[in-house]
Amino acid sequence: MKVIEMNKTLIFLLALGSILMVGCNSINQSNINNNEDSNGIKTLPDGTKYIIHPDKILSGGPSKDGIPSIDNPKFISANEADWLNDDDLVLGLVYKGIVKAYPHRILNWHEIVNDKVESEKVLITYCPLCRTGIAFKPIVYGEEIEFGTSGKLFNSELVMYDRKTESYWTQSLGLAIIGPASGEKLEKIPLDTVRWRDWKNIYPDTLVLSKKTGFFKNYDRIPYGNYESSEQLYFPVDNKDNRLHPKEIVFGVEFNGKSKAYAEKDVEDIKIINDIVGDVPVVVLWDNGLNTVKIFERTLGNEVLEFFIKGNKFMDNKDNEWTVNEMLNKLKVVDTFGHFWFAWAAFFPETELYE
Repeated sequence: MKVIEMNKTLIFLLALGSILMVGCNSINQSNINNNEDSNGIKTLPDGTKYIIHPDKILSGGPSKDGIPSIDNPKFISANEADWLNDDDLVLGLVYKGIVKAYPHRILNWHEIVNDKVESEKVLITYCPLCRTGIAFKPIVYGEEIEFGTSGKLFNSELVMYDRKTESYWTQSLGLAIIGPASGEKLEKIPLDTVRWRDWKNIYPDTLVLSKKTGFFKNYDRIPYGNYESSEQLYFPVDNKDNRLHPKEIVFGVEFNGKSKAYAEKDVEDIKIINDIVGDVPVVVLWDNGLNTVKIFERTLGNEVLEFFIKGNKFMDNKDNEWTVNEMLNKLKVVDTFGHFWFAWAAFFPETELYE
């Protein structure tokens, strides 16, 4: 009997030891997979910091810098840019009194321009797959640095890398997602995506990015065919939303964890929308000069304004008349840009849609 009891005791102890070992291993594995700090930055076993797991970053085909950035851009006058058609899309920049246009037909082949305005570096980015054109102050850890194309995509969007830390950055969020700079964000600079006819009409003295880029590219050819009008996506995304055609142009805003998108065609039809997103009062309006969407916070001082159209003029509830330029000078510009609906919905799956 004693032998049997001893064997039972031994079996019990071995079983208990196995359970404890499995538990410890599970805890250790959990620590490895979920080593996350208060900023949401995780660390791989090899020490790599990340916000988006590297397994979710896909190859877009070209290698690193396979789509070459323009690092020494040259510019010409609007009159010299006679190769541009009136309907051509350009990214329009007004910054520190300098006006520049960056044609899509050049950016389709380069996606990144490391530029300067006066003595300050400016990063111009464009993703043809998402139709996102965004400008940034390229400052990381207090230092101005250059960026390049990584050859990678996340949610079918351009993933950039910086040439200081080699970290990967999402374009639309301006956020470092993999590498030493994970969690750092770039400050955006307002940038418009507009037709060339409208840009040169408002800014006749604009400078235009020259086709003399140092690369042999056919800037008169669109390398993506009918991609912009089709429902086809070349690469998978985290979230699909069928409320709109995937290539519908929307302008999105995000405040306090709440996001909302406005279809460009709806704003063009309605002209002005007073709304509240994440407790922030905003006005979404159609700029008749540039034929594009502008969004502003509509709080001036301690007062929330209501805007409306009277004739062809923007008016507020105090019977004051406003121009778009006055709004740019007096109201806070909301960080927004036009892009395909699928791209916005992929990054903001809980987004509201103005209807």
